Amino acid sequence: MRTVLIGSDHAGYALKEALKAFLQEQGYRVEDVGVHSDSPADYPDVAHALTARLQELPDALGVLICGTGIGMCIAANKRSGIRAAHASDPVSASLARAHNDANVLCLGARIVGEELAKGIVSAFLQTPFSAEPRHQQRVAKLELSAGGEPLSRTE
Repeated sequence: MRTVLIGSDHAGYALKEALKAFLQEQGYRVEDVGVHSDSPADYPDVAHALTARLQELPDALGVLICGTGIGMCIAANKRSGIRAAHASDPVSASLARAHNDANVLCLGARIVGEELAKGIVSAFLQTPFSAEPRHQQRVAKLELSAGGEPLSRTE
């Protein structure tokens, strides 16, 4: 059973709760890194909490939600080894996994509705990283440019 880490700020709280229930129904192990209410919260704090946990669980994937998804994406990509992708449609989410080995999906609660978000998350989680050498080489270059060591992936 794959672990999915999920987090949001106040703007994404309601969508996070809906997606958490959806993912649990789909059989995923879901770990909620916060927030736990719709009280004002700073998205960088949640993004940093989720990405720190993801570094401890390299086989997990993450989902971050804020108003637009953009702030979370910027904050998440500050951490080495994190490849966060903002997506507003299932095709982009799937290609982010297949071509870029994205390990965090960022969604905008003010941009996508609950049903579309479920489709985006499903596409992201069900798509494996491509075994094509060109994609592997490009992802390795991303890691080197971020100052980290290339990650070896066997999936």
